[in-house]
Amino acid sequence: MKLDILAIAAHPDDVELSCSGTLLKHIDAGKSCGILDLTKGELGTRGSATERVAEAMASAKIVGLDYRENLGMKDGFIEYSEINLKRIISKIRLTQPEIVLANAPRDRHPDHGNASKLTRDACFYAGLTKYQTLHELEAQKPWRPKCLYYYIQDYTLEPDFVIDVSPYVEKKFESIMAFRTQFFEDGMTGPQTPISGQDFMDYLKARMQQWGRPVGADYAEGFLADRTIGINDLFALT
Repeated sequence: MKLDILAIAAHPDDVELSCSGTLLKHIDAGKSCGILDLTKGELGTRGSATERVAEAMASAKIVGLDYRENLGMKDGFIEYSEINLKRIISKIRLTQPEIVLANAPRDRHPDHGNASKLTRDACFYAGLTKYQTLHELEAQKPWRPKCLYYYIQDYTLEPDFVIDVSPYVEKKFESIMAFRTQFFEDGMTGPQTPISGQDFMDYLKARMQQWGRPVGADYAEGFLADRTIGINDLFALT
């Protein structure tokens, strides 16, 4: 299973909220994309772990993913440990992505920062020939993604670059709304959370408009990079 892009997330719906438009755009261009969720989001105020997993698979169909898997780490307490590194490394070597997208290194939820560091380091260790994973008997070959970028979620961070996703906004929000237990819907019941109101959806769209404005796009998604980004020529910039 060879992927062009693998997005790794602390929780189901992290990717949908942050960069599903980017995945949709690349899938439309013929690229293969997948999501690796680290937890089932069982500590979420609304919904259950079982519901979140089912919602994640429904979203995967909407986006058109080639791969989605959940590692079942402990929600709220993602640990930076060798065993968790090995679990992620194994999936990187399995899917061999050219590009990995990860949670931002600094964010409101503690899991996001921990997931970000795990992903960053896993991308490095996955390329070491002598580093063994959980599947020594399968003799997984080393694989290091060419690029790692971080998607922006909760904190208001200044992106290093943005991607125009204007044609994919409606489908992006359809993928978000696949998580029916988490977000606003007419007639919904249950406890209110910071993300369950209509105002949250309005905020997401407004932020995408803000990122799009400098590059002449109606809507964009923002990313961080911890390395120098090279381009082929000046005309690749917008």
